[in-house]
Amino acid sequence: MSDGGVERRQRWVDATGRLLALLGIAFIVAYTVWVLVPDLPRSVVVAFNVIFALTWALFLVDAVMRLVLTPRGERWRYAWRHPIELLSVVFPVFRALRVVSLLGYLPVLQRRTTEAVRARFILSAIIYATVYVFFISLAVLQVERDAPGANITSFGEAIWWAVVTLATVGYGDTYPVTVPGRMWAAVLMAGGVAIVGVASATVISVLNERLSGLRSEHPHRRGVVAEREGLAEGDDVAERDASDDPGPERAGR
Repeated sequence: MSDGGVERRQRWVDATGRLLALLGIAFIVAYTVWVLVPDLPRSVVVAFNVIFALTWALFLVDAVMRLVLTPRGERWRYAWRHPIELLSVVFPVFRALRVVSLLGYLPVLQRRTTEAVRARFILSAIIYATVYVFFISLAVLQVERDAPGANITSFGEAIWWAVVTLATVGYGDTYPVTVPGRMWAAVLMAGGVAIVGVASATVISVLNERLSGLRSEHPHRRGVVAEREGLAEGDDVAERDASDDPGPERAGR
């Protein structure tokens, strides 16, 4: 990829990042109120529709501009490495996830130390998972609550269903009955695999780093353990030699 293309795209990202993140927050707030408060005044509904349309249009422009500013030979690779930017144009849940990009502009998370990188990663993962579950719960509630035979009719039931599904518990007390609700359920399941995998990898990484830190802080303990293991191994060898040696009495017999 040419340096000029990288610089132009980065300038565009820097110029629009905060605006899109704030617009994503407005989208989440508007969609939340729109779903949880069905009987809204007409003026509020119109305002929310304007926010929805404006968010979709600006996210579409952003995705197109990022691809245009990427050299032709690298566009497919860029799209593959940045799926949320493109999926946010089609699926509202990914539009909501773009809010996490606001974290990159916080001064405390712009440092390059190991602690800052880990904190940024963990905080981003937590917010991604929270927004993901929250938004899919809203989407499922919207399509399910008025359906015949629906058992997800409140936000509490929607959150409960989403958490149980994400945790792969699957009690079966609540479940979507409509086609759109089941499609959202499939999206939640697919994302849940990634969320659980990232959480497990993060815990293992932190434990390995803690153990490495303990070993580096107390190197003499490793020597003591190795010495003890060596002595124990030497004692085992001596015992085996003694058992194999017939001795003078046994030799005389």
